[in-house]
Amino acid sequence: MPRAGKHVLILISGLLWSLVGLFLISLTVKWLEHLSTSIIITDGLIGILLGLTIAFFGFSKIARKNIDRIQQYEKEKVCVWAFQKWTSYVLIAFMMTLGILMRNAAFIPKYVLSPIYIGIGLALFLSSILYYQVFMGLIKKEHA
Repeated sequence: MPRAGKHVLILISGLLWSLVGLFLISLTVKWLEHLSTSIIITDGLIGILLGLTIAFFGFSKIARKNIDRIQQYEKEKVCVWAFQKWTSYVLIAFMMTLGILMRNAAFIPKYVLSPIYIGIGLALFLSSILYYQVFMGLIKKEHA
């Protein structure tokens, strides 16, 4: 099993959260490009408000817990997959499955899913910034 330092685990977490967030937002751009301006604006505003709320009240707290857990590892290098608790992988699999099912359900219009995807994507992206802040602090500490 590959091993890495705590700072690498924090960077991996941040990168994954950012990439997944951008992926979800990019899906909605494709969905919305053929719709009316009013739907695009409405979905965008609802998605942004939802994203800010989810980031502030949910994902930023999860990110801080993940960062604290990673920083408490006693060993210098740990398994690369330890950037998440094992129970989180079950939740991630469930959320991915739910997202795929909703995305492919013919009875759910994409303009209904768009605010949800924008919200979750934005929240992931905004919360990933916490990982980068901690990563940069660790790098500065190492080079001081």
